[in-house]
Amino acid sequence: MKRLQHIIEFIIKFRIAIIIILAILMGVSGYQTFQKLRVDNSLSIWFLEDDPSYKAYIDFQENFGSDEIFIAMLPVNNAIGELEMDVLQQLHKDVESLPYVNTTFSLAKAKYPIYANSKINFDALYNKNRSEKGLKSLFSKLENVTSQLVTKDYKNQFFYIQLNPTPTVEEKRQNIAGELRTILEKHYSNYYLTGPPVLNEAYSKGIYKESLTFGILTVLVITLLLLFLLPSKRYLVISLLSVAVPVGLLFGFITSLGFALNMISMLIPTILMVYSVSDAVHIINIYHKEGLANKALSKAALLALAVRKSFTPCFYTTLTTFVGYFALYLSPLPAFKNMGVFTCIGLALSFLLVYVITIIGFSFLTLNFEAAQPVLRIKKYSQSKFIAWLNGFTSQYKTTIIILFTSVLLFGVYSIFNVQIDTNSRDLLAEGKAKQDLRTVEVELGGSNRLQLNIATTNGEKILTKDAMKRLEGFQNKLENNPLISNPVSVISIKTFLEQRTPVLFQSNVSQDAIQNTLGVLDVNDNSFFKLFSEDLTTAGFTLTLREMKTSELEQVLNDVKVAFKTSFGTTDYSLEINGFAVVFAQLNTFILETQFKSFFAAFFVAFLCLWVFIKSLKTTLLVLIPNLLPLMVLAIFMSLLGIPLDVSTAMITPIMLGIAMDDTIHLVYKYRKSETVSGTPELRMNNAMRYTGGALISTTIALVGGFLIIASSATPSVRDFGLLCSVTVAIALVTDIFYLPALLKQFDK
Repeated sequence: MKRLQHIIEFIIKFRIAIIIILAILMGVSGYQTFQKLRVDNSLSIWFLEDDPSYKAYIDFQENFGSDEIFIAMLPVNNAIGELEMDVLQQLHKDVESLPYVNTTFSLAKAKYPIYANSKINFDALYNKNRSEKGLKSLFSKLENVTSQLVTKDYKNQFFYIQLNPTPTVEEKRQNIAGELRTILEKHYSNYYLTGPPVLNEAYSKGIYKESLTFGILTVLVITLLLLFLLPSKRYLVISLLSVAVPVGLLFGFITSLGFALNMISMLIPTILMVYSVSDAVHIINIYHKEGLANKALSKAALLALAVRKSFTPCFYTTLTTFVGYFALYLSPLPAFKNMGVFTCIGLALSFLLVYVITIIGFSFLTLNFEAAQPVLRIKKYSQSKFIAWLNGFTSQYKTTIIILFTSVLLFGVYSIFNVQIDTNSRDLLAEGKAKQDLRTVEVELGGSNRLQLNIATTNGEKILTKDAMKRLEGFQNKLENNPLISNPVSVISIKTFLEQRTPVLFQSNVSQDAIQNTLGVLDVNDNSFFKLFSEDLTTAGFTLTLREMKTSELEQVLNDVKVAFKTSFGTTDYSLEINGFAVVFAQLNTFILETQFKSFFAAFFVAFLCLWVFIKSLKTTLLVLIPNLLPLMVLAIFMSLLGIPLDVSTAMITPIMLGIAMDDTIHLVYKYRKSETVSGTPELRMNNAMRYTGGALISTTIALVGGFLIIASSATPSVRDFGLLCSVTVAIALVTDIFYLPALLKQFDK
């Protein structure tokens, strides 16, 4: 106690110097954050560079063209009008001059094959000398291609912009969409723009806007709550500084290292501020109670007493919360790894600085403890009366409480197996122009994402044999009948077109060499936007269009493709390779499940050890641990009944909630254990612990629920679900701590 008092006296002695140092650090951090804060929600932050699926995706982009594609739908009077085509050609010239653009494609560049003089030639699909009727007749014979160039009513043109492969555009990503919009607006007064790069830009802008909004709202809500929760308004500044300083320093550190915000890390400020204020409220509550009970103590002695009584429970609550977040480092997704590491750094800063700031703040504070009262009060509510009722209720009905809560716990265990694992890409996007444009384009086009299928011969021979063509045709038919797939384009699309125009070309008596010579020249650079063959003609390509969909639907598409391939080829002579972002995105379900499994059980195991060391009794530890599992079971019940899946936002919820749920338990059990020196039964000791810490438990829970409800106000459905579920879980954690935990200890901790 004397050593602690000396440390506190040292801090008070040099408080001005400490304040100056913190102010300088905050200034530097603020400048770094202002200058370097950026948002990056691109693919690279979700997958490690050495991840096989990510490497395969990058290789695919290099070999078959990037699927980082902008799709512009351009409303026009007549999609095949001469004036409209002139504007479209000029748009090609302007866009292709940009350094990050690989190629563009539209009706103005599309070509179709013509068979004449025993060879294939290519002619422009649009010819101003051809009549409108002739053009439409030609288009109807190449429907899979032309449906991606103009709408059926000929009132819209589609314009595609293919970027260079992902790694080469990462640094310029934030500016690309803006520059393209500027060019489009030079030629069109109205347009719809979508595609993966547009959605990525919308994610990033939404994240930046909401992170600022969340920060401001969190400060306002915390301030309002503190006016109710703090024993005196004079503690308000101390509490707010305990919140602001750790968050400010953390973001200065993050931005200095060059890291950017994403849809996961944007939640750090709100979570950290709410956590910091919870510790501050506990320390202030203990300081104020000891001030009322020990009027003769000096300021340094009173501070030492408050720090001693709060340090152990606050340390263990920080440790269990730390474990919950650090468990995210076990996730295979880099975004979760970064979230876990940076939040842990923030928690360590908060724990250290909350004591430094409160000690310095209290040293300046002269307060009449007896006369102090909250600025805002609910007159009809008496906290002491509520806690007295609570103690009586948990003593009288402890058996009923245990049966009821245990039943809910068991039902929650059952509900776990009914929670879906699914990420809906649309739920990652808030309502706005980007989402509206996406819907509009997908209604007309059938999708906005590309999937590339490559079917190759395993012996290295050319795939343009009669047998292979027959199998490829059957495969294409299966793809066209799949409701989740739109407009598959392959050599079969061109072959079907050529057959209609020149039936003799593919008659049964035509030699295999003639077929190879005819079709082998289709995949020339000027042909189209679609990759039909590899250079050595051993591989045939299928380009599919997919709409934005759930990962479960993507998994279904990929499985359907594999089944269609197996039934069409059914031999070891051919192999299938599926490429594109959709393949990588579909793996999120596996990664989310892995994140849940590894992070939860790691957090649970370490939290159990922490509780055991803290409580020093295995029986009591198990009794204490049970109520901390109940909030997670209730979480599973809510997710199951409401149909809320585990996705990229909610995937981190269980380890985080396990750590936070234990906070109130530790504060309550700490006082319960300390009450062992008081002669009495577990019932008397628990009642005493509840009277001492009950008010702080309720206060910190209100602050936590308020903070997570701010996240629940997000315009992004996935983030909104995360905030809502966290709010419910934290509230249930309080209910279990003030009902279930006391009942268990009173009944079984003999």
